[in-house]
Formats: sequence, structure tokens, C-alpha cells
Amino acid sequence: MRVDGLAIALRPRPMAEAADLGAALVRQHAASVWRSFLPLYAVVVLLSLCTAEFATWLPATLIFMLKPWLDRSLLFILSRAVFGQATRWNDLWQQRRAVWGGQLLRSLFWRRLSPWRSYTQAVEQLEGQRGGARRKRREQMLRGRRGAATGLQFAFANAEMALYMAVLSLALWFAPEGSLRSVFGWITNESVLSSVLVATAYAAVVGLLEPFYVGAGFAMYLNRRVELEAWDIEQEFRRDFAE
Repeated sequence: MRVDGLAIALRPRPMAEAADLGAALVRQHAASVWRSFLPLYAVVVLLSLCTAEFATWLPATLIFMLKPWLDRSLLFILSRAVFGQATRWNDLWQQRRAVWGGQLLRSLFWRRLSPWRSYTQAVEQLEGQRGGARRKRREQMLRGRRGAATGLQFAFANAEMALYMAVLSLALWFAPEGSLRSVFGWITNESVLSSVLVATAYAAVVGLLEPFYVGAGFAMYLNRRVELEAWDIEQEFRRDFAE
């Protein structure tokens, strides 16, 4: 990674502060994030909703299971953002094989269960290591940082659940007087229409939070590399000698 090309100031930070830096990175590059990610996400959501005819529980489950694969596109966008590069849909499309096809099975299966997948995602996707070298590198990055990485996962999982329940509760808040029980029954029944609406609410929550989840994990990864490789010192040296 070209440390001198980074558009963010690096220094050792507490992991919580690094996560805040990742959220700020997403906000700063919101146009790149959503204009590049939303077309892909919209297609995935629409295809998932079409499965409601086969099983009412399937649309939301598919969106949930595909999040690690979707995160690969978000990390691609954010890995360019740290160098100050804007990303458009065409940029993502040109790199589709590497971004969407790389480590597909790992993304869809065992990495889905990782409690620190956002933090280690950059090791899997950006560093290009394989086999034992990748496992060794992942362990190095996690050493002493498993608690922070798991805490990030726990915080966003709870935020996702809380926001999802808040969106669903809007139907109850605005229900006509005396119809609360029937509205609640309609939300929880197994009809195709209610399944589609519930899955759509979940998709909206995921689309809002997932960029911040990936950004927070990526910033924590960068912070760990600062600790291990003294990037902040190198960045200062390069800046001083360039003047």
C-alpha cells in the first residue's frame, strides 16, 4: 500500500476512535459509496424478494447471508476513498471479477460466521495472501484485538436489530385506532405480501448501516497496521522530505 498516497492522517488511535474514523470516511465519500453500491444492492434485493413465492422466510435470509459478499464492493470503494479517489459504478464494474468473484465460497459460507469479519476483511481481500501466510497474517492482526473486533460486530448487530424493529413498529404506530392486533397479525403472518414488505424493511436497514460497518472495520484494520508498521512515522517522513 502506498502510504504516501493516503488522503487520511494516520496515527495510533484507540480502536473505538478508529471505528469513528471509518464512519467519517463513509460520510465524506457518501456519493461514491452509494452511487457505486446501490445499483448492485438494488439488484440483489429485488432478486431476493422474488423468492418470496417459494418460501416467505427466504428473501430476508438471502439478504442476510449475502452481506459478506456485498461488503466486498464496499471495501473496494473505501479502499480507493482512503487515497482520495472517487468511485463510480463503471470502476466497480471493471473490477467485478476480482471484487465479486474473489473468494466467493469463503465469503458466502465460513466467513459469514466470523465475529470479526469486518476487521479482517481487508486481509482477505486486499493483501492477496493465501493459505498459511493468510492465516498467519490474520492472527497477527487479531492478536490483542479480538475483543475490539467482536465488539464492533456486536454493536452493529444490535444497531441493525434496533433499527429494523423501529421501522416495523411504524406500521403499529400509525395503525388506525382499534386495529393494532390485526396489523400486528398481518405483519407476522406468512403471506407473500407481508414477507416482501418485512424483507424490504430489513433491506433498507442493511443498505443504510452496512457501509458504516465495513468502514469502521477497515479503519480499525488501518489503525492496527499503523501500530505494527509505524505508518504514521513513515507518512510524516515522506511529507517532510517532499517539502
